[in-house]
Parts: sequence; C-alpha cells; structure tokens
Amino acid sequence: MFNLLWGAVFVLVNFMFFLLCYRLFGKKGLYAWIGVATVLANIQVTKTIDLLGITTTLGNTMYVSMYMASDLLNEKYGPKEARKAVWFGFFTLIMTTITMQMVLLFQPTATDFAQAPMQQLFGLLPRLAFASLTAYAVSQLLDVRLYAWIRKFFPKRHQLWIRGNGSTMISSFIDTLIFCSIAFYGYAWGIWLELLFTTYILKFVLTAAGTPILYIARNFRFIEEEEQTIKP
Repeated sequence: MFNLLWGAVFVLVNFMFFLLCYRLFGKKGLYAWIGVATVLANIQVTKTIDLLGITTTLGNTMYVSMYMASDLLNEKYGPKEARKAVWFGFFTLIMTTITMQMVLLFQPTATDFAQAPMQQLFGLLPRLAFASLTAYAVSQLLDVRLYAWIRKFFPKRHQLWIRGNGSTMISSFIDTLIFCSIAFYGYAWGIWLELLFTTYILKFVLTAAGTPILYIARNFRFIEEEEQTIKP
C-alpha cells in the first residue's frame, strides 16, 4: 500500500515539475525536460517494485512525461519542433551512455566508495540504453506522426485529449514492447509478460492522468513565442 500511495505523490510531483519547467522556460524548457527525463527514466527503470502484488519497474512516469512534452510541442509549435525534441532526447541518452562508460574505466583510489555502486547501476546502461534508444526512436517518432494524423480528424481545441491519448497510448505500447523485448530478454516468460503488461497498464493510466496537465500547459502564453504558436 505504501508504494501505491507514495507512487501517487511521486506522479504528482513529477507533473508539477513538468508544468513548472514549461512555465519558467517555455519551449526550451520542454526540450530540456525531454533530455533530462530520457536519462532519469533509464536510471529509474533499473529498480523494480511491488505494486499491489505485481512486479513492475520505475521510470514509467518519466517516459509518459516525454510523450506529454512532445505532444505539447506538436500541439503548439508543430511536428517539426516535436521531432527536433525527440532527436535531442536521443542525443542526450547516447551522450550519457558513452560518458558514463568512460567514467567507469577510470581507476578508483583505495578509499573510493563510488565505483562499485556506479558500476552496478551504470554498468547496465549500455543494454538498457540500446533497448531504450531503439524503443524511444521508433515510438516517439511514431507518436509525432500519429498526433499530426489524428489532429486532421479531431482538430478542435477541446479535442486535445483525443489527440494526446490516442497517439500516446498506441506509441507507448510499441515503446514498451520493444524495450521489454531487448532489456528483459532471457527473463522467464511469465515474468517478462508481467513486466510488459504491468508497464503498459501503468503508462496507460499515467497518460490519462497527465491529460489535465496538458490542458493547463497549453494555456500558458509566452510573448516571444506567440508568432510560432500554432492555432488549433
């Protein structure tokens, strides 16, 4: 029960930081959010927790917030800006993976305490990064296309929830399937299926929970960006 209650607080805090990042820094804040969230999600996903008797991984909130950021960019600034942000996140993860692997190769001193835990955590990063990079690139670029496509049929301002949820719920399933197939290859079949479906269900719920946040964020106005804003 603690994990469930603490998880609700965790989601709320993450979504509030998302809003604050956009409110304070505008479009650049969304780029920064995607870059940071990409790295944090791949660190958090190494931790598994018990949620109401079901084994699942962390990182789902951050993954969903990346879709929220790209959807918001798509909504207000167009698919070109959304794709640019996706590639920025891709670059951030590659840079983090390479630099942290180089850090691990430095010879620590006799009194060093960081090498072992860093090795345990970031030693997993290459495999997780490969899984995440593949899943991220495919699903995020798909999400941008789906959002623009759905917008043709549901273009009205109040139909944001259809565009956002429709594109994200499809692309996040593709993301989860690709990631679990690579990152958890070799796991027992039952555990693999449990991780796949619990991860997707959590993303599904979090996507719905994040919809009001998107409506709030869309109403933010920045004078210097008004000319770039796409009017629904």
